[in-house]
Amino acid sequence: MNKIKDVNSLLKKVEEFTKQKELDLSSGEDLSIGIMNLISIEEHLFYTSQKTKDKKYLELLNEVRKMRTELMKEIIKDYEGEVWCISKHLLAASMRVMEVGTKELKKGNKDKAWDLFDKSYKLYSLFWGLNLGVVGTKDIKQEEDNEVKFIDEKSQEKGSSSVFSKIGSLVQKAIDCCKE
Repeated sequence: MNKIKDVNSLLKKVEEFTKQKELDLSSGEDLSIGIMNLISIEEHLFYTSQKTKDKKYLELLNEVRKMRTELMKEIIKDYEGEVWCISKHLLAASMRVMEVGTKELKKGNKDKAWDLFDKSYKLYSLFWGLNLGVVGTKDIKQEEDNEVKFIDEKSQEKGSSSVFSKIGSLVQKAIDCCKE
């Protein structure tokens, strides 16, 4: 029962946020995937510059970085502290873990791939949880067993699943790239 209440509470927050900000979540999801790829391009340009010792790749890297920064501003409107950087790294980590999962899948290691895809999605969901304003540090509590739990702000009761599970449920329900 608490799980349903927690997810419904999160969905209500998302609905309120999207009404206030007039945010098209499916476009935001597409844009976030594009940003992931721009981060990856930045990494490849860095490594290519170092492998070839050609500084022209650094100039390209800087142009891609400027574009990525502009596009991130479309999604990350309000942030405090290091949420901007955390967001960038969550997207980058999600993309890289997903790529490793894809390589494991190609090798036939389906269980390993599934585990990596699950971790990638959790990181991606945390990105959205932070940037939709539905999860903040006040909503999270670390348990004695080092598991991070979501706390429903109304009941102040500890949820029965991890913060990743709560945010993952939210992202599944709120962000659907197939909605037109």
